Amino acid sequence: MQKYVCDVCGYVYDPVEGDEANGIAPNTAFEDLPEDWVCPLCGVDKSNFSAE
Repeated sequence: MQKYVCDVCGYVYDPVEGDEANGIAPNTAFEDLPEDWVCPLCGVDKSNFSAE
């Protein structure tokens, strides 16, 4: 699974780790994140992420 980087703050979403603090289980692909998921550091939506 591919990592994605926030274009605004540089946060890296790693699907192997997920985002457990925000209810996203490990091994959740970026494409499978809920539409309302936002960057945990700066709050922008998924459209502001690029594949690493």
